[in-house]
Amino acid sequence: MSTQESRRPPGRSRDGDEQGRGLWLGAAAYGMWGLFPLYWPLLEPSGSGEILAHRMVWSLVVALLILTVQRRWAWLRPLLRQPRRLAMSATAAAVISINWGTYIWGVNSGHVVETSLGYFINPLVTIALGVLVLKERLRPVQWVAVGIGALAVVVLTLGYGRLPWIALTLAFSFALYGLFKKQVGLGGAESFALETAFIFPFALGYLLYLGGTGHTTFGHGAGHTALLMLSGLITAIPLLCFGASAIRVPLSTMGLLQYLAPVFQFAIGVAYFHESMPPERWAGFGLVWVALAVLSWDALRRVRAERATARAVPAEGAGAAPAVTR
Repeated sequence: MSTQESRRPPGRSRDGDEQGRGLWLGAAAYGMWGLFPLYWPLLEPSGSGEILAHRMVWSLVVALLILTVQRRWAWLRPLLRQPRRLAMSATAAAVISINWGTYIWGVNSGHVVETSLGYFINPLVTIALGVLVLKERLRPVQWVAVGIGALAVVVLTLGYGRLPWIALTLAFSFALYGLFKKQVGLGGAESFALETAFIFPFALGYLLYLGGTGHTTFGHGAGHTALLMLSGLITAIPLLCFGASAIRVPLSTMGLLQYLAPVFQFAIGVAYFHESMPPERWAGFGLVWVALAVLSWDALRRVRAERATARAVPAEGAGAAPAVTR
């Protein structure tokens, strides 16, 4: 018996240890994403466009370092011979650029609560895309959740006096990003590197343009420059935690953990940035939370039913075996 196994508490399996580690890694990933609204304002007076460009450039640097250290380059050559997957990855890169840019602008423009709304309604938008694009069939409970979510958007539109376009842009762009990534089928670090590589020339060109016209803030103070450069690392760390968590915990658990990020963002927007929350906005958010509660309940119920079925099948097989030998 190894030293590590001898130290494991009685009754604690290796699978249990891995799931526990995965749970903490998942919570760390979504927790860090939830704290992003505290980071982007630190990069001012840089504009949202400059922050986004630096995030793209330094993300590629970090991604290349990760792949070099791990020696994970075998995927690249076969992929270069598959133009359809490359096109899908380029499209995913464009969509996530829209998502990142909208999010940074929303946070630095005082719309943190609305950005949280985007990630609250993202699961509902993902389901809707599954119906519209992949022709998936929804269960009645899922239709109820989507209907409540649509009603919430109407209530919030009345509350804001406009369509909550920041939230909708974030929700739809992230849902589309997930759809394209599913088609590409690459691992987390690999897709991160490829997507940032597609974006890199445009981001670098924009930064060179800002430098050439005297509108850049890069280099104006060591602290500010360091924060801009760290944007790549801060982007990569939660992504790596998420990737390590996803292979250790059930999909249903990841589905529940994803709500940590918008919960943190919402709390930061209300408690730290003191954004206004009139009654009609509370009503709209309340409807969204009800829709998510319905969706989560249905997902957990389905997981329990599938596990019960999986346990019943071996039991039936064990009971049938003696009858065959007779």
